[in-house]
Amino acid sequence: MKLNKKHKAAIKSYLRAVAASGITVALAIVTDIRPELAILAGALVAPLAKAIDPNSGSEADYGINAK
Repeated sequence: MKLNKKHKAAIKSYLRAVAASGITVALAIVTDIRPELAILAGALVAPLAKAIDPNSGSEADYGINAK
């Protein structure tokens, strides 16, 4: 099965979100923090995960306005 650019960008974005969620859950379990602090950590980790990847592009890579 061959994937085009739109599908590859969507899968990459999904995997980045899953990784950020996994990091947040792992930190919450290991440090045994309160749920509201885990949610706050997730709100900080997700944008960092996207910022770390300089070639991440944007959702315009696979959204309605994609070329």
